[in-house]
Amino acid sequence: MKLGFIGLGHMGGPMCRNLLAAGYDVAVYDVRRDAAAEHERLGATWAACPAEAGAGRDAVITMLPTPRHVEAVLLGPGGLLDALAPGAVWIDMSTSVPEVADRVRALADGRGVHVLDAPVSGMAAGARAGTLQIFVGGDPEVVERARPVLDVLGDPERVMRVGGHGAGYTVKLMINLLWFAHLVATTEVLSIGTGAGVDLAVLRDALLASPAASNFLDRDVLSVLRDGDYDESFALALACKDLGLAVDLAREVKVPAELSALVEQVYRRAQRAYGDLAGEMAPVKLWEDLTGAPLRLTPQGA
Repeated sequence: MKLGFIGLGHMGGPMCRNLLAAGYDVAVYDVRRDAAAEHERLGATWAACPAEAGAGRDAVITMLPTPRHVEAVLLGPGGLLDALAPGAVWIDMSTSVPEVADRVRALADGRGVHVLDAPVSGMAAGARAGTLQIFVGGDPEVVERARPVLDVLGDPERVMRVGGHGAGYTVKLMINLLWFAHLVATTEVLSIGTGAGVDLAVLRDALLASPAASNFLDRDVLSVLRDGDYDESFALALACKDLGLAVDLAREVKVPAELSALVEQVYRRAQRAYGDLAGEMAPVKLWEDLTGAPLRLTPQGA
């Protein structure tokens, strides 16, 4: 199977390298020419535009920052869609929205091009290790055709078809929304408890032994509590983008989202304070700065 891969950033770069390591013939494109240097050393072919990345390819993967970038790559000048042959599959692994895929699919269906939305969870470490969780929306038979490729990029046990077109995007937005809400709630609880005099390690252990336990409290927040690492591998600007998309989706389906909107505003406050490139866990620093008390485990507590 000949592949194209568009978007060689923090996530897309290692994902594409895994495909090359698995022996796939891959044509690559990114707006930054130098982003493809290592991929070319590993055997990838450089494409000068999205259309070249799709010409003669059985499937093309896009891994891009925003829905606007996805639409530009597919439908803009030198766009991918015009180059895809009948029977080819476009697999969008970006965190996007069903609306964009719907517009593209309306054009693709008439050309015999198949469309899958397949966003991922697992951060850059999962992309490097090939252990991503992948949430796929689309026709079952097309998902099965793409499964060998998806199984290289993710943990085969966690490559899930979650419904029809757009379902993958929706599930990923909901996962991100809940994760960001966990971060805000956990930070507030830890700041209140330690401010009242409870040792941070003791408080965390008590919470983990209670019905309030969560994977976030058990694992994800440790990068901050242990190392002061706010995870710059996923920029705060992208987190705010995802939150905005989730709140927009709530509005579209007419579901009240008061808490989600508040979480979005906390993230936007952190973005204003620390900049677009701060890590996705930088909102923790808002509480640390306000209280003057960094949330850090002692070596014994860690």
